[in-house]
Amino acid sequence: MMDEYITPQEGANAVRKRISIMVPTYNEEENVIPLTEAIIAEFKSSLPGYDFDITFIDNCSTDSTRVKLEALCALYPFVRAIFNVRNFGQFNSPYYGICQTTGDCTIPLCADFQDPIEMIPKLVAEWEKGYKVICAVKESSRENKLMRFLRTCYYKMIRKMSSVEQIEHFTGFGLYDRSFVDVLRSLDDPTPFIRGIVAELGFAKKIVPYEQAKRRAGKTHNNFNTLYDAAMLSFTTYTKTPIRLAGVLGCLFLGASCLGAVACLVLHLLDVNIRELWLLPAIGFFGSLNLIFTSIIGEYLLNIRSKINKRPLVIEEKRINFDTEDP
Repeated sequence: MMDEYITPQEGANAVRKRISIMVPTYNEEENVIPLTEAIIAEFKSSLPGYDFDITFIDNCSTDSTRVKLEALCALYPFVRAIFNVRNFGQFNSPYYGICQTTGDCTIPLCADFQDPIEMIPKLVAEWEKGYKVICAVKESSRENKLMRFLRTCYYKMIRKMSSVEQIEHFTGFGLYDRSFVDVLRSLDDPTPFIRGIVAELGFAKKIVPYEQAKRRAGKTHNNFNTLYDAAMLSFTTYTKTPIRLAGVLGCLFLGASCLGAVACLVLHLLDVNIRELWLLPAIGFFGSLNLIFTSIIGEYLLNIRSKINKRPLVIEEKRINFDTEDP
């Protein structure tokens, strides 16, 4: 049974700051109620001097997540929900959800408890010191060690290739001041990558380490396709190295081919018998390189196409409790 909400203690006539919590969901029926209770308990115990609201944005769940979100919205006026007409992916929906919040700052949280609730007071404390963006970075994780290693290699590669200083093991969990959220609203990007945007825009940032917990319940929605999408979106948005490397290698291989052609001509003139079978692996090697770099160029073109299409981030089916006064 969900605890009845108790209004935070009223201060003098001071204006209370309000913190918005934003939670993207997709098939999180086992987590949305315990998460809401945990957030309420955390504010009551650790942040009684602040008002807060919780915004869920559901990416067309196929389980009972929406039923439970409607029940939460009916019970708590400060809980809001947006239902998307379909699944708009792991980037657009959270970004759109952040842009719909109205607090003095916004904290995006995963619904599966991998982003620790107890980190909220730590993030708020840094915000009160004047930081506009506080990035919670996974110092350690209870995830698969191989996945952790592969993620680390990926982040280091992106950092070396990118012209923007990328933040290793930053997933988007953190705190964003209202001024930063206003900037996010003004961006005209149909495929926003919040992790790169945070690094790119140059706001004063604070890094706060944490240990990523295991998922509380349910199954992870990440698979090879979603992880590959994340990698390629970051890769094609913030790096130029692969394209330039393709050009350099192309020039080198062209030079080598010309030298090889001259050598073959000289040997032919000297009446040297040349077996041509060695050309087969060479052709295969250069053909493979061609496919690899054509694929990379294709990824860039897909990224460009998605940006010029000007599609909306999401399309809403309905929203709940947004017509109520701010808590």
